[in-house]
Amino acid sequence: MKTNAPRLKEQYIKSVSPELAKRFNYKNFHQIPRLTKIVVNVGLNEAKENVKVVDIASAELAAITGQKPKITRAKKSISNFKLRMGMPIGAVVTLRGTRMYEFFDRLVNVAIPRIRDFRGLEPRAFDGRGNYNLGLTEQFIFPEVNVEKSDKARGMNITIVTTATNDDQAKDLLTLMGMPFKKRENK
Repeated sequence: MKTNAPRLKEQYIKSVSPELAKRFNYKNFHQIPRLTKIVVNVGLNEAKENVKVVDIASAELAAITGQKPKITRAKKSISNFKLRMGMPIGAVVTLRGTRMYEFFDRLVNVAIPRIRDFRGLEPRAFDGRGNYNLGLTEQFIFPEVNVEKSDKARGMNITIVTTATNDDQAKDLLTLMGMPFKKRENK
């Protein structure tokens, strides 16, 4: 039984992909930039004192992304940070395929509009190879997170990896897919 494709993937196939092909004059459809994966990372500095924080953050990240996170551990001991090798220091989820498109859709249409005093995302947060990094200060912008069960606001880093060869192509791809970037100010 075949399930329906995510709404954003259908939008990419029907409108975004032909627009990018026309805009950048691509001859082959494999040249057209597309999303490859989305990596959601939560750093847990307070896990050194309280191990239960890892379970709470892991459950919240699983609710947000729909996928069980991998607990990242310290690779080596650092005495200045009171860190021992093997201690849990974060949680990460790598989304691909259907879950990636569904998460991106919820991020753009539900979560980002809930950010306080939101004026648009920073267009300079590309890495030079067509990937976009977005830092969030709290997980409460996602409706899946229960504020009463959460112990504190935790930030997260969201990396959107694309097949674009440069930042202009990636910005056009994300803009056409609904990402609200800041408008450039003339100075």
